[in-house]
Amino acid sequence: MGQYFKYKINKVKYKNIKEQNFFEVYGWCYAQNAELISYEVKVNNKEVLFEIDSIYRSDVLKAIKINDKEKSIGFYIRVDCLEDNVNKFELIAKTEEQKETLIVLSSDEIKEIEDNHFIEFNIDAVTYEKEISMATAFGWTYSIDGKAVQIDILDKNKNVMDITCRKENRSDLIHKHLIQEDQSNCGFLLSFKYQEGETYYIQFKTENDVVTQKLEQTNVAYSSTLSKYIRHINKKNLQKGLAYLKKNGVKKLMYRLRYGTYVGESDYESWLFAQRVNEKTLNIQRNTRFSYSPKISILVATFNTKVEYLKEMIDTVVNQSYSNWELCIADGSTNDFVEKYVYEHYSSYGDKIKFQKLDQNYGISGNTNKAFEMASGDYITVYDHDDTLELDCFYEIVKALQEYRYDVLYTDEDKFDDSTKMYNDPNLKPDFSEDLLRSHNYITHLFIVNKKIVDEVGYYNSEFDGSQDYDYIFRCVEKANAVYHIPRVLYHWRMHPESTAQNPESKLYCYDAGKRAIEAHYKRVGVEARVELMPKPLYGFYHTTYSTKDNPLVSILIPNYNHKAILKTCIDSLYNVNTYKNFEIVIVENNSTEQEIFDYYKELQSEHDNIQVVTYKGEFNYSRINNFGMKHTKGDYVLLLNNDTEVISPTALYEMVGCILRPEVGAVGAKLLYEDDTVQHAGVVIGFSGYAGHVNHGINKDDYGYMLRARVSCNYSAVTAACMMVKKSVFNQVEGFDEQFVVACNDVDLCLKICKEKYLVVYNAFALWHHYESKSRGYDDASQEKMWRFNKEVEKFQIKWSDVLVHGDPYYNKNWNIKLGAFRLF
Repeated sequence: MGQYFKYKINKVKYKNIKEQNFFEVYGWCYAQNAELISYEVKVNNKEVLFEIDSIYRSDVLKAIKINDKEKSIGFYIRVDCLEDNVNKFELIAKTEEQKETLIVLSSDEIKEIEDNHFIEFNIDAVTYEKEISMATAFGWTYSIDGKAVQIDILDKNKNVMDITCRKENRSDLIHKHLIQEDQSNCGFLLSFKYQEGETYYIQFKTENDVVTQKLEQTNVAYSSTLSKYIRHINKKNLQKGLAYLKKNGVKKLMYRLRYGTYVGESDYESWLFAQRVNEKTLNIQRNTRFSYSPKISILVATFNTKVEYLKEMIDTVVNQSYSNWELCIADGSTNDFVEKYVYEHYSSYGDKIKFQKLDQNYGISGNTNKAFEMASGDYITVYDHDDTLELDCFYEIVKALQEYRYDVLYTDEDKFDDSTKMYNDPNLKPDFSEDLLRSHNYITHLFIVNKKIVDEVGYYNSEFDGSQDYDYIFRCVEKANAVYHIPRVLYHWRMHPESTAQNPESKLYCYDAGKRAIEAHYKRVGVEARVELMPKPLYGFYHTTYSTKDNPLVSILIPNYNHKAILKTCIDSLYNVNTYKNFEIVIVENNSTEQEIFDYYKELQSEHDNIQVVTYKGEFNYSRINNFGMKHTKGDYVLLLNNDTEVISPTALYEMVGCILRPEVGAVGAKLLYEDDTVQHAGVVIGFSGYAGHVNHGINKDDYGYMLRARVSCNYSAVTAACMMVKKSVFNQVEGFDEQFVVACNDVDLCLKICKEKYLVVYNAFALWHHYESKSRGYDDASQEKMWRFNKEVEKFQIKWSDVLVHGDPYYNKNWNIKLGAFRLF
């Protein structure tokens, strides 16, 4: 701490390589008198230019007891040096009144921190699993010159060892200003077989550079489960864990350790302020000139709006960093307060703020439609009279329109609790998901539409008051050339006692209107379906059951190896629980050795005329077996089914068939439960551990998951082939399973191929099955060989789908920190 400033320098780095030498400084600083700080940098006693990014540091604010929760006191400074020989470096903090030097480095001190390598890297953790003699190293690496980095493990004699190495997306490093977006796939997870007590080295190499470092053990894990937990153990977490254990029990503690908490339990506000653009960035945006600069009309229907709400609402429009906008206010108030306030405080904005005092209150739709009539912009968006925007909201919209003139765009949003004055409950949305939109209005705010579309579909329809925006969204999306999602929290929905956000039971009529909005959508697009409101307290969520029309033949394809009892459970449920009767079963026999299974095959075929058994005689290859079995199916729709499954809900097949009959759908997955009724599968997201992962995994059967995702139908990039229905025509179009994936990755690869052909993959939350996972062939991480094989197949997957892994899963918001688990920000 200094005389005038509280500060800490966390890291200073001097990189000196060919044609580049620069300093990087990470730290924080706060003026004792709370004044605004500026910085000065000197190199060789000369003041130089530098880049600085403000960083939100909630940890520091709490530690030094600063109450300004939005203040960004952290910094990252980069100083590019113009001189080859650097012998002095200084960083100085200044306010109007005070000045203090934070860093002074002499020539010798600079040499001590000098780094001459192009390769940058960090090893986050190293685990040694004694059970299977397998070591795993996690970290990241890239080369400043853009060269590919090869990673090797060396033994004590510096010989290169055989390893598996898969890449991982490290978007967390972008947020920490360590890498650029095009370097995001710089993470690695490598494994190798080790001998206890031996020394190993990790080597990073490009064609121009090489760095070698001894591999230091960070922990020893005695089981694969424990290794996932042990890296997070510290004194503070242990204290929290013991308190949680006492309150909730062992099972819930282990789940929380493994999957974390949903964002509502976390310090979301700190994350939000860390993402918020600073004044420097806003000024850059104000001076940006786009080649396409559309006018944005933002529409507000006011009604007896409170003065503080009115001021905040208008201020977050007039202070936008993008200036080509107009605010159209239609006021249906019972008094003239809003009118007087607007003219008194905002008349200087001229015709950028249009105001109309309505002759009567026409209701929410009617009042908003009056604002629609005032709009002259190229794009239209509706804004609630008590909500607020981020100041770069319009800038982000127009930036997105430079690449393509999307007819429809939408942003992420959260809620502002008016009683606590805190932001919470973020709605971090996927890219456009047709099935999710049909399950609930996940888009809501901010929804931006090309005026040509608005002119075509019309304004709000008062028949749907309470869900008028839901109906409007459907009509616009139906006509749009494309729908673009901006993954930024740019809209804040205010919660107060009268708002639907805080008290859903205050407006139950809204939810019936939502049901009718979905039904009207289906009628317009020619879909036969039944819509039901989900039961209390799932307000605003809906269950669509699609027509199965003529109940087409479904072929159920089941690979099998031994285990009569397991297969019998599956088959019995298809005949005794399932109510969809137009099906055939094709069992693919693969290398069984037990006579009782062959006797069971004969029994099945004598009892049922819709079962056939075909034999695949090669070595086990899941992809090849299913490709072989598919040739023996007669139906146009095929259910790929593991033998260790069991139907729970009698209508499960009806649910899946209804979805697969839609022309835009290529594959449908189900909700799979373990024997104890916890979730095994409720959708797959690409990117976890450089591959993919089941979201909602491990929660209870009736748990909601994030934003009720586990309980409603929606789209994902993949579903598990343990229970996946496909159109045979689409399966053939994508050439079936890729047979290089013998055991792992095959179902995710198949789904990605289906998505690439512009078909949807649907997770149907109402098709319930038990999945007694991996009983017949064992778990993949139960032995060194199986883990090794799995990692090798993931490597193949990463080569094939590198573009998806780099750009991220479109059905999973990019703000989630994929390193930490599903639906985690930090």
